[in-house]
Amino acid sequence: MTAAPADTVPAPVPADGAAPTGPEPAGPEAALIRDMVRIRCVEEELCDRYRDDQEMRTPTHFSIGQEATAVGVAAATGPDDLVYTGHRSHAPYLAMGGDLRAMVAELYGRESGCARGRGGSIHLVDRSAGFAGSAAILGEMISVAVGAGWSAALRGRPQVALTFFGDGATEEGVFHEAVNFAQVHRVPVVFLCENNLYSISSPLGQRQPAGSTITDRVTAYGLWARSVDGNDVYAVRAAARAAVQRCRTGAGPAFLELHTYRWREHVGPGWDHDHGYRSREEIDAWMARCPIRRAVEVARPTQPGLDDWVREWERRYRAEVRDAVRVARAAAWPPVSTLVDGAYGAGR
Repeated sequence: MTAAPADTVPAPVPADGAAPTGPEPAGPEAALIRDMVRIRCVEEELCDRYRDDQEMRTPTHFSIGQEATAVGVAAATGPDDLVYTGHRSHAPYLAMGGDLRAMVAELYGRESGCARGRGGSIHLVDRSAGFAGSAAILGEMISVAVGAGWSAALRGRPQVALTFFGDGATEEGVFHEAVNFAQVHRVPVVFLCENNLYSISSPLGQRQPAGSTITDRVTAYGLWARSVDGNDVYAVRAAARAAVQRCRTGAGPAFLELHTYRWREHVGPGWDHDHGYRSREEIDAWMARCPIRRAVEVARPTQPGLDDWVREWERRYRAEVRDAVRVARAAAWPPVSTLVDGAYGAGR
């Protein structure tokens, strides 16, 4: 396994600070930073566990480096809205308020998991938090989200469906069919493309014509579409609010292309800068644009003691996920007698 580029991994804040002495930062800006720190801590701890313990028998697609897209979008949703994702699901699940213990138990295949231990990392669900589901097949949940949004519109409910997917999914037929259908029927759905430049290890520049953009292609369908810095959580929140509001008022679907970058390999906990499809220099350049560090730098002047609190949040959330792992490992496995419960084709 490739070693981590440890000399370049940026900490969100300098490491020589003291324990916080003032009140915990409050308000929506602090909440965005706190939520990104929590997701980063959860995923880094799970990476280490996955690599060292070899107990999670599920493919894992981490979003380390992409936290701003999930947190910024979640901040724009209402209590009745529904979020769907593809395989890179941990960050949106947690940003929407998904149960951490249930997510970790799912990765460990336990009955207490959010999909009762049957789905693993790529089939998370927590409907109580508005996280309606995730799936592994590329582009699969895009059409499901359109169906959910259309259902809400037909019933006269002010509900918006949102669907996360990567740049590779925009090259699937289902994406174009879903976008066209949504535009024709003015479906309240927000398409959220996390453009991290790679479809597994295939660079976007080798898959699409030079000079073209995903946003331009979507605009051709007539959709309201915006290209956004996906590592700027404040910009993501603003764009997502505009998109959700447009849907909620019956103006039709919206599309956001969120430019971001995953630090780890496509699937798994490793660092892959020596696999030949992207360079160490490219990864370093994106790490310098760490979304947490950028958000802290913006908020620092108006949030006294913020750096100390970021370190406190790191300690708090690393302890939280370690406890979730402890609980998951002690939980029961699904009984063999219930193996096909919930499977398609009841009674077979």
